[in-house]
Amino acid sequence: MIEIIAKGFLIGLLVSSPMGPINMLTIQRTLDRGRWYGFVTGLGAMMSDLTYAIATLVGLSFVSDFIAEQEQVIQLLAGGILFFFGLGVFRSNPLKGWQPDELPRETRYLRDFASSFLLTFSNAAIILVFVGLYARFSYNPLGEGGGFFLAGTTAFIAAALGWWFFLTTLVSRLRRRFNRKGLILLNRVIGFLLMLIGMGGVLLALFPKLF
Repeated sequence: MIEIIAKGFLIGLLVSSPMGPINMLTIQRTLDRGRWYGFVTGLGAMMSDLTYAIATLVGLSFVSDFIAEQEQVIQLLAGGILFFFGLGVFRSNPLKGWQPDELPRETRYLRDFASSFLLTFSNAAIILVFVGLYARFSYNPLGEGGGFFLAGTTAFIAAALGWWFFLTTLVSRLRRRFNRKGLILLNRVIGFLLMLIGMGGVLLALFPKLF
């Protein structure tokens, strides 16, 4: 049981912590609107990762076949979503986050959660990461029984939540050191990187032989 918990925790941390588009988006929202908006963004990503993690355990062969068959379509869709989302971030004014929001706080939280979940979920190739991690750590709690599966899943969630709490807390404490020009510049850099990553995905889907 302890081994399953340790492996589940490690896998959750390894999946959540790489500084990819979602981590950058979480940082941007923490700086723009505050710590809890960033945390809710991370929570949406965690729920998407958890969905793929469980799907991989329950039906690895089925999901892998589906990803292989629809790889180009999924890559194109994910790239387009990232590009246009990055364009929106690039054109937005982060200083508005310092003022009262026109949306109720609960609505804004829900929107941040949903957008993060959908962005993360669009990257279906994450399942290949889970396949590699499960194989590397010989991780199969379902084969050990329901109690082991629950323990491993709980450890995965704890690791992901711990990471998002740490990241948003750190960024929130450094928030006051960012001046207005710094916030705008950071916003544009993050938006540009998201557009760049999205465009790369679109090109990879349209011209796979060139890469």
